[in-house]
Parts: sequence; structure tokens; C-alpha cells
Amino acid sequence: MRTSNQEILDRNRVKLNIEEIRKEFPILDQEVHGKPLVYFDNAATTQKPRSVIQALTQYYTGYNANIHRGIHTLAEKATTAFEATREAVRDFLNAAEVEEVIFTHGTTEGINLVASSYGKENIKEGDEIIISAMEHHSNIVPWQILCQEKGAHLKVIPVNEAGEIIFEEYEKLLNEKTKIVSIVHVSNTLGTINPIKEVIQKAHDAGAVVLIDGAQASSHLELDVQDLDCDFYVFSMHKLYGPTGSGILYGKRALLEKMPPYKGGGEMIKEVTFEKTTYNDIPYKFEAGTPNIADVVAIKSALDFVQELGKENIAEHENKLLAYANQKLSQIPGLKFIGTAKEKVSVISFVMEGLHHFDIGQMLDARGVAVRTGHHCTQPLMQVYGIEGTVRASFSVYNTKQEIDIMVEGLEKVVKIIK
Repeated sequence: MRTSNQEILDRNRVKLNIEEIRKEFPILDQEVHGKPLVYFDNAATTQKPRSVIQALTQYYTGYNANIHRGIHTLAEKATTAFEATREAVRDFLNAAEVEEVIFTHGTTEGINLVASSYGKENIKEGDEIIISAMEHHSNIVPWQILCQEKGAHLKVIPVNEAGEIIFEEYEKLLNEKTKIVSIVHVSNTLGTINPIKEVIQKAHDAGAVVLIDGAQASSHLELDVQDLDCDFYVFSMHKLYGPTGSGILYGKRALLEKMPPYKGGGEMIKEVTFEKTTYNDIPYKFEAGTPNIADVVAIKSALDFVQELGKENIAEHENKLLAYANQKLSQIPGLKFIGTAKEKVSVISFVMEGLHHFDIGQMLDARGVAVRTGHHCTQPLMQVYGIEGTVRASFSVYNTKQEIDIMVEGLEKVVKIIK
């Protein structure tokens, strides 16, 4: 009989049993170029535990049916499982109401939904939208499009050398023209944890609404949208041990109810005639068409996995890995860290003197080590540092210090080869 996640935690309450946890991730048990896989690309996407994979299989083999519209047994089973996930997300975020949870294809769609629906309804010529210099492209481009369409202006919070927003400069940007502040909770490139509660409070004082990009934060930090008092919060499940192509938009009920639909079609309607259409209540008003049912059902298994291990326990393990990796990497000649914020999650970006980041990535891959190289969809941030890109190593609950040693050994060999 398979060991449950709770049993793994119970056996060792002080320290997670990583060896047992790794067994829950089938993909980790393989070789790359004849070497054991070391997967350090978790900021791009995390691997999936067996329970998530099984949830997908069980849906397709046991009760594959469309939801909400059918009265037959399979349709009712599918609908029940689908809506159980919505309740699990509400609990995960501590949202006030389950109707404030909207299923999307991911962080990008969540931001585009808010920009297209709330933004087009509320932004006018001369208004201002604030983002930061460390934003992912998906939290830049939708606002640029909106500003171009409405004649509004996009303002950018600068960052310091450590990769932290300069809060005093943010305060200077706020004024009566500020209508939206959209900022990342945790930088995907630097690992920086932004002081979003203070950001939100200042924005509200200026009369602006706030969207938080939680794509990286969702797998590392405890989330409480009521405590944060954010107006919108978005994240992708594929970075939280869940399926690709699935994500969450949280929005305050009062805002969601006033927003027009994002897409038209089935499910988002109450009644349709050729003369007029009446729209459905939230959250269904924003979930047009047949949704990604199987993946939404599997989201609950991913959240259960995280909840059973405990965010606090996961974070403790990841922070130990971060400290260990920083200590080991700092001893490599010519290596420079990019982003040294005081508050960080387990993400490390670096460059190496005389080496292109792509070359480093290829050399590590030859040793079975998967890292991310490039600009990480944060080209404006790369311009701030005057570089083309970095090597990014990002750690998750199933990673180990021994794997960090393998990466460091590989980098040391690279340095010797170049010399």
C-alpha cells in the first residue's frame, strides 16, 4: 500500500522525508545523458506527484463527461469533482466566497482577463497604471495594450541592485491618476519577495485597485487574500505541482460582478435570444465554453499534496537548499549572483565571467542537470542589469543538497575547461 503524504510528514515532523517524497514523482527516476536527472527548473514548471497524474487518469477512465448541463450520473460526478476543486482553491487562498474563484488557463490569461474586462471598463485617457521593473512579460504586455487603446500611461517602479523595488519611488508614482497597480508577488528571475501588503495598502490609499501576479509565490508562500486585501490575485497551477494549462483568478465579488464578460459562448449565459443575451452569475460569467475539466479536477490533488506536506515545512526545506546553494556557488571563481534581495524564495540567478549562459546550460545538461537559461521573459529587467540573460536554478520540495553538489561540481569543471 502506498505511503500517504500525511504519513510521510507524521513520521518526521521536524524534517520532511525527502526520499519518500521523491518517490511520489515518477519523472525524477530517470537518467539524462547517462546521468541521474537533477531538475532545477522548478520556477518554469514543477513536476507532478503521482496523485495528480492519477486524478487525470481517473477522470478520463471513470467519469469523463461535460459539467453543469447534464443530469446523468457521469455528468453529476464530473460536476461535483469540478466544483470541489473550486472550494479547495477558496480554502487555499482563504477567499471570502467560493464564487470569487475563477478557473483560467494560467497566470497570463488571468491578467489578460482583468486588463480586458476591468481595464477596458474603467481606464480612460490620461489614467495611469503602475507595474515594476521586475515584471514577467505577461504582466507588462496586457497593460501596454490597454494603455495604447485607452490613451493611458504605464509607470514603472525601479529596482535597486539587489533586485528589490525602491518603495520610496513607488510612493512618488502614486497619485489621483493611478487606477491600477499590478505587481509580481515573487520575481521569477530573482526570487525576490515583494512587500505586497504595503504595496496594496498604498495603492488603496490612492484609490487604485491592485492585481498581484502570484505565479511564483503560490508554491512557496502562505496565501491569504483577505489579509492581503488584494483586489485580484492570479497564478498558474503548473508551477504548483498541478497540470499545465490551468490556473486561478481570484477577484473580490464587488469588482467581478461589475465587470463585463471576457469571452462569449456557452456557460457564461443565462438566456440567449437574437435580440439580447443575459449573462450568468460569477464565477461562470468568466468561464465560457467547455472548461479544462480534467485538469481542474486534478488541481485539487495538487493542492491536497501541498496542504498535507504543509507550506511551512516546504518553505523550510527550500530555504535550506537556497542557503546551501548560495554558500557553494559563492566559492566558484567568476560567478556573480543577479538578485540578492534580503527576502527571497528558492531561486538563484547568476552569470559567469567569460561564459555565455546558454553554454553553461548545455554543459550542465550534459551532466543531467536541468537549469533555465535566457532572459526568463523579463527582458526589461535584464536591461536594468545590462545583461542578455542568466542561468537560473530553482529548487522545490523534492530537491536535495546532494543535487546541488552535482550542479556545483559541474560548474567547477566548466571553469577548468574554459581556463
